[in-house]
Amino acid sequence: MNETSPLLFLVHVYGAVALLLWSVRLVRTGVERGWIVPLRALLRRGAENRWIAALIGCAAAVLLQSSTAVAILTTNFVTSGALTSVQALATMLGADVGSAIVAQLLTSRAFWLVPALLIPGVFLFSRGQQRNTRMVGRILIGLALIFVSLSMLREATEPLRHSPLLVNGMKYLGSDPMTAFVIGAGLAWMMHSSVAAVLLFVTLAAQDLLPISGGIAMTLGANFGGAALAFTLTLGAELTARRVIVANVIMRGGSALIVLLAFVLLTPPLEVIGASPARQILNFHLVFNLVLALISLPLVGPILRVASTWVRKPHGNATLERVSALDPSMIATPDRALACGTREILMMGEIVASMMRSVIGLYGKWNDETAAAIQSQEAEFNRMHLGLKLFLAKVQQAANDEDVDRRAHEQAEMATNLSGACHAIADPLVSFARRLDQTGNRFSTTGMDEIRDFHDRVLANVQIALTVLMTYNPEEARLLVEEKDRLRDYEQQLQRSHLDRIRSGLRESIETSAVHQETLRTIKQINSSFSMLAYPILDKQGLLMASRLNAI
Repeated sequence: MNETSPLLFLVHVYGAVALLLWSVRLVRTGVERGWIVPLRALLRRGAENRWIAALIGCAAAVLLQSSTAVAILTTNFVTSGALTSVQALATMLGADVGSAIVAQLLTSRAFWLVPALLIPGVFLFSRGQQRNTRMVGRILIGLALIFVSLSMLREATEPLRHSPLLVNGMKYLGSDPMTAFVIGAGLAWMMHSSVAAVLLFVTLAAQDLLPISGGIAMTLGANFGGAALAFTLTLGAELTARRVIVANVIMRGGSALIVLLAFVLLTPPLEVIGASPARQILNFHLVFNLVLALISLPLVGPILRVASTWVRKPHGNATLERVSALDPSMIATPDRALACGTREILMMGEIVASMMRSVIGLYGKWNDETAAAIQSQEAEFNRMHLGLKLFLAKVQQAANDEDVDRRAHEQAEMATNLSGACHAIADPLVSFARRLDQTGNRFSTTGMDEIRDFHDRVLANVQIALTVLMTYNPEEARLLVEEKDRLRDYEQQLQRSHLDRIRSGLRESIETSAVHQETLRTIKQINSSFSMLAYPILDKQGLLMASRLNAI
């Protein structure tokens, strides 16, 4: 590369960083699309013990290449009642350690790794018949591209070792830890990945561009930025979930500031944790998060109480009125009016998804406020559904066009399917949970795990369905319908498992048999309602058979 060309240098560096971010995303989305359900089930196992929760969080972060992704998944479990705040915070502490381990694993300079990962990755992704096989290929490609991007970054920054301007700038960061800390936090937040940020700092240190003092300060800043990122992404979460996130900011972010101050005042010898600046930064990042987890795990209860005093319900009952997407002034313009209808349906889907996340918590512990909130959301959904039907009728009447009629009918059908899911949550599921509370019966441990696993699978499909509503992507629509068949088979498997427990004489299964089986059936019906959202899209693409019956 011509070192006298600043523009060419920026192109190379930005290209390498962009590839690094995309590669990390490839790995994370591959794991999420292929194994999000078992991963959610794994995270839920953390309810048994805070130390187990930390280990599970660590493993999940290694798989997802992101502690932030684990934090968001965990807050969903807190909202639904599947995890307590204590276990969720322990999971996040473990996830921070996992993200540090990921940085260690991704700094290998074994050149044979790139072809060894790319060749099977491309083959599996392009030739794989099963979805999970393709996702394995996607993950391998992502890992290979991470190594390629780091190599690109090393090559792009090599000429900078002889640039007095940049060398002096990097030296300044070494002499101003607070500025380096702020820059590190900002980069981690902008990249949406503390892993990618730390890898960038390590690469600069390996090129003798970034002094070790600046690298340590920026790495501490990346830890603060990673905690702040989770905070900003969950601002709309439930109160209990936000308290967990704030507690994580207190521990991870606050500890990063304390360690930065100690590092400035004491200047500890870093040679004991690594021979080179790059290795010292990597090992420091791991030691920081590991020690933080070991010290904080026994203290998560008191820290959560502190966070609870900071994150409280807002005073008063003033709320902003929901603004409907149905704009009457658009009726004369059918395309825009139908776009308004799509937005309204998406908001309706979000309401049902929120109800679905909340209802499973009632099976573990009944809560009158949660039940009342679900009923209130059902009433709001009914108002939106009626308004949508009236709006679409006016659009059809004004347009008097066959294509508009067809599209309006599709939207009305989508809304009706969502309505079926909404009422199934608000009536049968809430009623079943109330019956369990009133009778004092409880599912067996295995039975409750099965219900939660089944609920997780459907909740994952709900998210796919909402994506289909936004994008009208045929590939996602096909995936949604394929999952419907898999989920039907899984429901039958769970029904047989329940009957086996009854035959073995398990008291809890006998006492809750009717509720258990009807809950499984209802959740399956909810999944079917969401799967039906994909049918108009597949039909338009000619991917839907007229009948599922084989020809005689």
